[in-house]
Amino acid sequence: MRSGFVSLVGRPNVGKSSLINSMCGRKVTIVSDKPQTTRTRVRAILHRDDAQVVFVDTPGIHKPVSELGRRVNATAAEAMREVDVTALVVDATMTFGRGDQFVANQLNMTRSIVILNKTDATSHAKIARQLSALAALSAIAYFPVSAKTGDGVPVLVDWLASHLPEGEALYPADVIRETPDTAWVAELVREQLLWEMREELPYSIATRVTEYEWPRIRCEIIVERESQKGMVIGKGGAMLKQVGIAVRKQLADGAYLELHVVVDDGWQNRPDRIERLGY
Repeated sequence: MRSGFVSLVGRPNVGKSSLINSMCGRKVTIVSDKPQTTRTRVRAILHRDDAQVVFVDTPGIHKPVSELGRRVNATAAEAMREVDVTALVVDATMTFGRGDQFVANQLNMTRSIVILNKTDATSHAKIARQLSALAALSAIAYFPVSAKTGDGVPVLVDWLASHLPEGEALYPADVIRETPDTAWVAELVREQLLWEMREELPYSIATRVTEYEWPRIRCEIIVERESQKGMVIGKGGAMLKQVGIAVRKQLADGAYLELHVVVDDGWQNRPDRIERLGY
């Protein structure tokens, strides 16, 4: 069989996490409609009869405005190294621009592939123009796909599986993601907050599980200012209740999830706080 690592890199919000979920056929990493959802390197494992593909989901590379931003950029850069295949993911609905080129400049494109994602949301003519422009990158292969509809995904996965080195399985057959259960629950809580909260607040939010004794799980939601605490709790606790219900639906039956909101002033620019949160 073949086995190895495939790293997906690109600007924020190009759909890397959604694409990994589509390729794996199940939810293995969180997604939202907001940029910079992914903050850490996430490994998800696809098991096939002929191959084991380990996908490495990375934070979107962007111009950082905080210590957290610099840290997640460094995480993305590290994930580009020591993998078997690197894929530059580009948004088909957006014109290839300086942000995409900045990411491409950090790769050896003659040994990388390009994935044009979100093809369901644009015209065939624009896809053709995009692929024509992307040809200048001199990548080894190009794949127009839609993580949302699955169009083009099987062809992409077959190509990736066939281009990994021959070797033994890297993970047991029952492992679908490397993320520990505690980190996974914290990410599910943050994912739900990303969907529920208004634009400016989600980037000030972090989550971490402080107690995990099944079925009881205690998760902290960290915000930067006292004024944000009430927004996360909601009137009469409505927001926290809504988040808790949504997360419990994704956990095993019987889970008892406690959510607590705490204020940690300016945590995004404090290296010690960032490290404690695992970023």
